[in-house]
Amino acid sequence: MDITRALESLRPGSRWALNGDDYEGLQWMEPPLWEGGQKKPTKAEVEAEVTRLQKEWEDTEYQRLRALEYPDFKEYLDGIVKGDTEQIQAYIDACLAVKAKYPKPESVE
Repeated sequence: MDITRALESLRPGSRWALNGDDYEGLQWMEPPLWEGGQKKPTKAEVEAEVTRLQKEWEDTEYQRLRALEYPDFKEYLDGIVKGDTEQIQAYIDACLAVKAKYPKPESVE
């Protein structure tokens, strides 16, 4: 994760520029708070958000991997329309195999 994603997450819609890839290059271009601007996040806030976003990305990797391998849901619907219980079960079995291949980490709620 990078500072750009952290800033977008912390202060959506805010105006800023980044020279380089660290907090020291952050130029805050928001109007003052009394004019409706947003407060510049502190370096600690940005670093904490980068860490949180990185953990969120890592914790959801299994979802991205599963999505690439799940069978097309049209096969399931086709089985329902035709009343083909074998086709329905084959779809369910394929989904369960993908889930077993990429289990949800225990650290994820």
